[in-house]
Amino acid sequence: MSSFQRARESLGNRLRELRLDAHLSGRDLAKLTNWVPSKISKIEAGRQTPSDTDLELWARACNREALTAELVASLRSLEQQYVEHRRMFRNGLPARQRSIADIEAKTKLTRNFEPCFVPGLLQTAEYARYRFAEGDPGDNDRAAPKSDTEVEEAIAARMARQQILHRGDQQFHFVITEAVLHYRLCPPDVMAGQLGHLIALTTLPTIRVGIIPFTTPLPAAPIHGFHLYDNTLALVELFTAVLNITQPDELAAYTRAFTHLSNAATYGPKARSLLTTLLEQR
Repeated sequence: MSSFQRARESLGNRLRELRLDAHLSGRDLAKLTNWVPSKISKIEAGRQTPSDTDLELWARACNREALTAELVASLRSLEQQYVEHRRMFRNGLPARQRSIADIEAKTKLTRNFEPCFVPGLLQTAEYARYRFAEGDPGDNDRAAPKSDTEVEEAIAARMARQQILHRGDQQFHFVITEAVLHYRLCPPDVMAGQLGHLIALTTLPTIRVGIIPFTTPLPAAPIHGFHLYDNTLALVELFTAVLNITQPDELAAYTRAFTHLSNAATYGPKARSLLTTLLEQR
């Protein structure tokens, strides 16, 4: 169970206690709030996240309005763990890049595993342009074309983030699958430039770039990418949202996963040889 789900169930349990302390059944509370009874059970079981208004109505119906601020604070903590892309990008792509840069600036060791695309800190400007221009065909908001200005500002912010790789006071460890180098997420000439850039980056002393070849047995399926910032935060980007994980046991699980994946990767001359071979084939 994720820390997000645990937090949602904890909030649901707290609300159930308030209802029971007020000697209200689920149906009683549903009548007082004009909700269907199933909404009460879903919130209490942690299957539905309540809104601010829901919490206000719940506290009022239980004659515990003084607890509204406390309940909303719990909801805010919950929302920080699970951030929908629509809300995360509300301030635009450049703002998201700057917020990530703030996290990276405070981190001594950044670890990043990606099974699908080149990590942002290793991308060329042209490769980044195609990444930022992507949309989600299942979401009308994200499928809408980004403005040229927004994309260019986001690229500039990502390139500015990459300066941290050259400062020498922080360490970076990247692991990608060989599939990353084959997926057609950009035109062939753009990918050729990206491969050349990766070859150069494998020589930097402040970073490690590992590639897991197709032929290497894997200890676990590379289900999704993730970032580890020291031992305090893991960011996991899903199709619709980003998880912010701070629970110690979950952080330990991601650390173990990264260790297994990084041990399966090739580095240095072997990684450069793989990259050079793919570049020559283009």
